[in-house]
Amino acid sequence: MASVRSMSGCVPYLLSPPVDRSQLLTRALQLAYFTVAWNVVEGIVAINAAVLSGSDALLGFGLDSGMESLSALVLIWRLKAERQDVERAEDVEKRALRLIGLTFFALAAFVGYQSATSLLSGERPETSWVGIAVTMLSLIVMPVLARRKERVGHEMGSRAVLADSAETWACAYLSGVVLAGLALTASFDWWWADPVAAFVVVGFLFKEGLEAFRGEDHD
Repeated sequence: MASVRSMSGCVPYLLSPPVDRSQLLTRALQLAYFTVAWNVVEGIVAINAAVLSGSDALLGFGLDSGMESLSALVLIWRLKAERQDVERAEDVEKRALRLIGLTFFALAAFVGYQSATSLLSGERPETSWVGIAVTMLSLIVMPVLARRKERVGHEMGSRAVLADSAETWACAYLSGVVLAGLALTASFDWWWADPVAAFVVVGFLFKEGLEAFRGEDHD
């Protein structure tokens, strides 16, 4: 580490050495691989719990895990392309952003449809303790994963990594919405709670999808 002085010349501080680009690529790939593995398991558990309980919100959560896996696979493709040919990075970045944006739109459409259907049908799902457990766990893991992706994305200057981190945040928000809905349904029989709250997530998903598709920065 190199010691430098502040502009006043009185207070020294330390600067961390710059991280090699290849190291950042490795970190980003590791996070993407973990995302795929986690969401495959999470999706299988959530969908099975949804079928057993009849919960539309939980089914949407399980399918959201599939969208998150798709986003991570797109990101893996983009990162590997840069490793093979750094000159292709900018072009691949743009294509990856558009594909990630499309996953946002697809997820927003599905969650919106699912929420409207649940409200109109008035279906009352059974309590799913497995669903409550998996959404609680997701609510713990997803924010940590999203922050790490954000950090790497900023260090790389990669909008694709930042867009993928935004989709991980969306997964965390959806976890909270579904968990609240399941908990309120189990405690007070407020069956309408989770589809109503899910409409808030739809707005976030559409906004992030539009930014990713247009190639706008994610701060």
